[in-house]
Amino acid sequence: MCTTCGCASGEKKIEGDDNHRHDDHHHHDDHRHHDDHHDHHHDNDHHHDHHESAACAQKTQHKHKNKYVAKGTQPVIVHHHYYYHQGDVHHHYHGKGPEPAVGGEPEDTDAPAAEPFAPQVHDDQQGLHYGQGEAGSHAPGMGQRRLLQIEQDVLSKNNHLASHNREHFVEQHILALNLVSSPGSGKTTLLTTTLQLLAGQVPCAVIEGDQQTTHDAERIRATGVPAIQVNTGKGCHLDAQMVHDAAHRLGLTNGSLLFIENVGNLVCPASFDLGERHKVAVLSVTEGEDKPLKYPHMFAASTLMIINKIDLLPYLDFDVEQCIAYARQVNPEIQVIALSASSGEGMDLWLEWLEAQRCA
Repeated sequence: MCTTCGCASGEKKIEGDDNHRHDDHHHHDDHRHHDDHHDHHHDNDHHHDHHESAACAQKTQHKHKNKYVAKGTQPVIVHHHYYYHQGDVHHHYHGKGPEPAVGGEPEDTDAPAAEPFAPQVHDDQQGLHYGQGEAGSHAPGMGQRRLLQIEQDVLSKNNHLASHNREHFVEQHILALNLVSSPGSGKTTLLTTTLQLLAGQVPCAVIEGDQQTTHDAERIRATGVPAIQVNTGKGCHLDAQMVHDAAHRLGLTNGSLLFIENVGNLVCPASFDLGERHKVAVLSVTEGEDKPLKYPHMFAASTLMIINKIDLLPYLDFDVEQCIAYARQVNPEIQVIALSASSGEGMDLWLEWLEAQRCA
């Protein structure tokens, strides 16, 4: 269950589930992580060659005149009492009422129940805000403390799995990027164009996330790049377990570039660490420049914002500079690249950013 929107995620399906056997004895349904040790038994003995590519050995400096390119460092994002990239969950309970039990009922049935949640009313009486409580969200019949505990429990488990994914990516020198956006931003077109430009230079692989169909994975495979489709059913985002299962089916090689195309959604994917190096938010000029303010958690969690479809700017009322300013209100360090995956304008800047991350 996604505690951000209340969606269910019990219909997950990964391509190859029917025929895939995990013979290396990964017992990841339980994932016991200990403070002092972390044992994973691999019967097939993974050997990782630690080497840098020739391109990384000879780093060059590039100067760009494109005024829509901005550089910065990745921020540490804190949201809803947990740290995205560290997996630390901090339990902060405030207000009245007993601490909820795992089943949702108060431990002390004689203790007073939590006060009913009431939305914040806008000053002009023309709006209601349900995101002002401890949990930052609302579910009918459920108190804020219980919502917060559910979110903490879910994210704590996910963060442990994400740490496991990250360990493997680091060992194999795999650059894993989590591409996030609303539906229709052009993520898949950006990927197919990128993969075509990188053909023969960098080994690549793609994990495709959608609620249903394998359409996007088929588009990726048409470029000659291996891809695994993950269908989330009623789920609105990928999680670390899904990425783990899909990555093992891909058979990633050392030094490869792994693109994770998340489900089209600017809310829930912001909360789930997949083990990626960076989140990359893709925003189309057809969506409106105020998206970073409307969905601040996603842009706060992202290292890079790609403004896509700039070939359409002559036909739209979209202010690129204002969009960048809005993004920097929620994330002062966010980097920005404006491009068109269709016309190719700005794609060289995107490829140089990718190479810089591979060499980092």
